[in-house]
Amino acid sequence: MIPYSVLDLSPIPEGSTAAEALANSADLARHAESLGYLRFWMAEHHNMTGIASAATAVALGHVASQTTTIRIGAGGVMLPNHAPLVIAEQFGTLATLYPGRVDLGLGRAPGTDQPTARALRRSLDNSDNFPQDVMELMAYFEEAEPNQKIRAVPGTGTHVPVWILGSSLYGAQLAAHLGLPYAFASHFAPGALDQAVEDYRQTYRPSARWPKPHFMLAINVFAAASDEEGRVLKSSMQQAFVNLRTGEPGPLPPPVEDFAERVAPAAKAMVDEALSVAATGSQETVRHELARFVETYAPDEVILTGQIHDHAARKRSFEIAAEAMREIANTRDAAE
Repeated sequence: MIPYSVLDLSPIPEGSTAAEALANSADLARHAESLGYLRFWMAEHHNMTGIASAATAVALGHVASQTTTIRIGAGGVMLPNHAPLVIAEQFGTLATLYPGRVDLGLGRAPGTDQPTARALRRSLDNSDNFPQDVMELMAYFEEAEPNQKIRAVPGTGTHVPVWILGSSLYGAQLAAHLGLPYAFASHFAPGALDQAVEDYRQTYRPSARWPKPHFMLAINVFAAASDEEGRVLKSSMQQAFVNLRTGEPGPLPPPVEDFAERVAPAAKAMVDEALSVAATGSQETVRHELARFVETYAPDEVILTGQIHDHAARKRSFEIAAEAMREIANTRDAAE
């Protein structure tokens, strides 16, 4: 079976609060654990009133305390916002508290708008130090060298697995060069997906921990009792994406039945392209769409996400998706 995981942005729906969103994230993680999901990742975003996972390590600590076996991790931490040592200490602490359960995905984007990015910067140096910062961070997780002056405590010797996240060829090439697993942000920026996967696999340099390339595909899932109900659930994410791209981000809107009639054709085309890697509808439709993506890209893992306004509907969507992934595995086993 291809491992399947959850990417959660801890959405804050209209009429709700960040406290409720974080409680819902923990509840979703417990639910995902019971359904056989391998990982529960949360993403760093800032200055967004619809997302509660800004302090990603803190949010993950809460989720880890409410679960027992599911891996928890960042999908991802936006490393240019932080000193590598700080992130090594944060995730080293998580790995010390929850050994064998912690992943660290690293992204190069700021995860916010430019004014907020400037407020987050640890210096005014805008040079691209991402590759060097990744290598520095990874070194903090290894065993300390003799006479090593700076150590991550906790962190040293925890060997937290590091992933590279990306939506462009840059991340694919860096992950391949460093011999690291790679997760592509196809759930919101699929434009370079095909070329990035090809580049990653063709230029991969084996490492001790990862002798072969390891690729994770991100897929939106809006699963429900019927195709129409799934389509309506998806409209919350569609509205949120249009709001974000037009400079008006806010809480996650409630679903609407007539999204296509509410937006300009150009905005609809933009969001359709951005969210094109999605499985939407009934269990049968979702299974068919997930199987198509698995067949096309042959990922080593998939990570599923879905910004759904109603928490119960969101839990049910991940439940349907898990069943669909099991059906895909059974079909593949039968074919072999």
